Amino acid sequence: MFRIFSLIALVVVMTFARENPFFPLKDEHDITITSNEDFTIPPLHRATITLPSTARVIEGVTIRYKTLDGAQHTKTVELQNSIDWHLPIFISQNIADGENTQKTIKSKKKVKTKKQKRKFVKIASLPFISFYEKEHELKIVTDDKLLRDFLLVTPQRIVCDFQRDTDIGSFIQKAPLASFFTKVRIGTHKGYYRVVVELDGFYSYSVKKIHNGYMITLK
Repeated sequence: MFRIFSLIALVVVMTFARENPFFPLKDEHDITITSNEDFTIPPLHRATITLPSTARVIEGVTIRYKTLDGAQHTKTVELQNSIDWHLPIFISQNIADGENTQKTIKSKKKVKTKKQKRKFVKIASLPFISFYEKEHELKIVTDDKLLRDFLLVTPQRIVCDFQRDTDIGSFIQKAPLASFFTKVRIGTHKGYYRVVVELDGFYSYSVKKIHNGYMITLK
C-alpha cells in the first residue's frame, strides 16, 4: 500500500514540475529577451533618401525597427514642412554627424542669405528676346506678344508662342549648371515663333506680364 501511494505521489510531482526550477515564473506580460537574432550588424552612421522632383511637402517620417525579441515595430514622426527635392534627406545617428549638421545648418543660413541677394543671370539671348534666370524664376524680356503657353512632359518643358514674323531657323542654348531651366530652344513658324524651356524636374508654373516682358515662376 505504501509503495502504491509513493508511486502516485511521484507521478503527480513529475506532472506539475517546472522545466527549470531555478528560473522564476513568468506571467503573460513578461518579455522574452533571449533571441537567435544577430545584432552584430554594423551601426547606423548615415543613410540618404533622395525624393523625386514631384515632392514638395514632407508630411512625416516612419522608422521600422526591430526589438530584442526580434519583433518588428514602427514609429512615425509627423511633419508638415516644405522641402527642396534637389537636396537629399539624411538619417543619422552619429555624434560627429550631429556636429556636422549644426555646421551645415549655419552654412545653409549663410547660403540662403546669399541667395536672397542673387540677381537675374542671362542664360540665352536673341536680338528680339532675352532670358534671365534666378532660382525658380525666368524673366523673358521682349516686346513681342505672348499668344499662348502650356506645359509638356518627358522631358518637362514650358512652351510659349510669341507673335512675330521672323525666320531665324532654330536656336538652342543650354543653361549653366544647377539651373532650374536647363535649356532654351526657339523655332520659327508662320506668324509666330515658339520658345521651349526645358526644366530639371516636374513643376507647375505661372506666367505674369511685367513691364518689359513676362515672368515665369515655377512651383
